[in-house]
Amino acid sequence: MFDVEMFIEKTDRIHMKRLALDTCIAFLGRTISQSEFRVKNGKQFVNDELYYRLNIRPNKNMTASTFWETFVNKLVYDNECLIIQSDDGDLLIADDFTHNEYAVYEDTFTNVMVKDYLFKRSFLQNEVIHLKYRNEKLQPMIDGLFADYGDLFGRILNSQKRKNQIRGTVDMDLISAKTEAAQAQLQMFIDNMYKAVNEKDIAIIPQQKGFEYKEHASGNANAPGVDEVNKVTNGFLDQVAMAIGIPISLLHGTMADVEKVTKNYKLFTVNPLLKKISDEANVKFFEQKEYLDGQRIEIKSISYQSIFDLATSIDKLISSSAFTGNEIRLEVGYEASEDPNLDKHYITKNYAEMQTDEGGENEE
Repeated sequence: MFDVEMFIEKTDRIHMKRLALDTCIAFLGRTISQSEFRVKNGKQFVNDELYYRLNIRPNKNMTASTFWETFVNKLVYDNECLIIQSDDGDLLIADDFTHNEYAVYEDTFTNVMVKDYLFKRSFLQNEVIHLKYRNEKLQPMIDGLFADYGDLFGRILNSQKRKNQIRGTVDMDLISAKTEAAQAQLQMFIDNMYKAVNEKDIAIIPQQKGFEYKEHASGNANAPGVDEVNKVTNGFLDQVAMAIGIPISLLHGTMADVEKVTKNYKLFTVNPLLKKISDEANVKFFEQKEYLDGQRIEIKSISYQSIFDLATSIDKLISSSAFTGNEIRLEVGYEASEDPNLDKHYITKNYAEMQTDEGGENEE
């Protein structure tokens, strides 16, 4: 066969895994980055340096939105993320660190590296913001899932490539290629012929004595179509999204019941993660007495409803005297007003207490 190698190289399908992970994690990161970190002192929200760090400029090289997107990416990929505060107050996301865990004493973090800079000092647990995403790492589960989906994806893709493929055969008279030089010359001719057929739209092959080239273009008509390739890719994406907690319909842009799906996504995926962040931030930025006195960080997440959508419900709550105007304002994410009228209860409907006569009958 003149050392003609006939083999199929196994292609690495790692791009499918990266696409699924990047799509899901970026989706969650964009959601978290739109939240507002508000510093509360009693009933009032204050705009101080901490508010500026959390919402505008955490450090010299990042905006707040980029900072929190990077935070979520690292948190989900590595299952944990470490934020340290430098001597000048900048909040920095550690690219690598060593977590020294203890049963009784406070944990420490050493070998903390941010980009190319290695901190020589160690950080105590109460000096950093350290979060874990899950009890177990997500990556092993994704790798195990990808082992099956990646193999299936590769087989379908290779089958699709073979569909309607032009195949060629060469009939040769071996008597004319006995010498080693003749074999090498014939091998070079075959290589050039294959290259021309593969790369050019029109390839002219000269006929030679003892050498005949034929094409077979029937291919495999029963091979899976392109839709099958997309189904496998979407199937793997859906599995990764379910693992992270993102509704599949939101990723695919399905508009059916989008309000209900978005509400569930916020309730079961976004809010628990924001609760983890706020709890950790409150512990690290405030002492116990300060927190009990009303100093805390509250995170206002992105809302899928506007105050205009809630207008009818707000009117019902205030008119029934169940809540005051300021209580409603705080509930929908706005600061309390200084107007004393908004701290009063009002009844604007014909509500009256039920009265019972001596005979046991109810009267209005």
